[in-house]
Amino acid sequence: MSLVGTHSGERAEKSSYDAAKPPRRKILFLALAVTGTLVAWGVLVYAAIDFGREARSGEPTAWAFLVLSTVGGAACLFVTLLLGARALTLLQGPQAPARPQGGRRASR
Repeated sequence: MSLVGTHSGERAEKSSYDAAKPPRRKILFLALAVTGTLVAWGVLVYAAIDFGREARSGEPTAWAFLVLSTVGGAACLFVTLLLGARALTLLQGPQAPARPQGGRRASR
C-alpha cells in the first residue's frame, strides 16, 4: 500500500518553550550594560551638581566641567534607554509579522 500524497507521517512535536527561549548571554550582557550606564549617569549627574556649585562660587574652569558632565550624563541616559529597549525586545521573544490589512483586492 502506497502512502504517497497522504499525511500519514509521524508528527515531530516542538515545544513552544524551546522555540521561544531567549538568548541568555545576550540578555545578561545587556542587563550589565544597562546597569553600568545607569551608574555612570548617576555619577555624572552628581558631578554636574558639584561643578555647578563650584561655578556659582566663582571657579572659571568649573563651567567647562559642568557642561561636559551634563552632556555626558544626557548621553549615558540615552544609551541606557536604548539598551533597555533592546533587552525588553529580547525578553519578549519573536513576534509574528503584522498581517497586511485588506484582502486579495487590497494587495493588487
